[in-house]
Amino acid sequence: QVQLVESGGGLVQAGGSLRLSCAASGSDFSIGAMGWYRQAPGKQRDLVATITSGGSTNYADSVKGRFTISRDNAKNTVDLQMNSLKPEDTAVYYCNARIFRGVRGPYDYWGQGTQVTVSS
Repeated sequence: QVQLVESGGGLVQAGGSLRLSCAASGSDFSIGAMGWYRQAPGKQRDLVATITSGGSTNYADSVKGRFTISRDNAKNTVDLQMNSLKPEDTAVYYCNARIFRGVRGPYDYWGQGTQVTVSS
């Protein structure tokens, strides 16, 4: 089994910064794209940013220029540096990884979610 464990959420004032981290653990797996999604109360889960194993990135328009996604393939981790945070960034943030088990997959795995709250 593969697990994704997130850390780094919290409460911050508008204009501040937070860094989210996610680590994948388990056995006999490889990882394709990784990413971060978020879900505000009463809303659907939306893409924030993704990164391929080769380092190509994609961002939601609402976070471009403020958020940066990065990954360490050797450590199976993905981070999200969030700067210039706004109250509308408040949400539960979820780590996602597309996992391959040998020749099978990819399968979508999700972390448990971490709360980010930005006060005005």
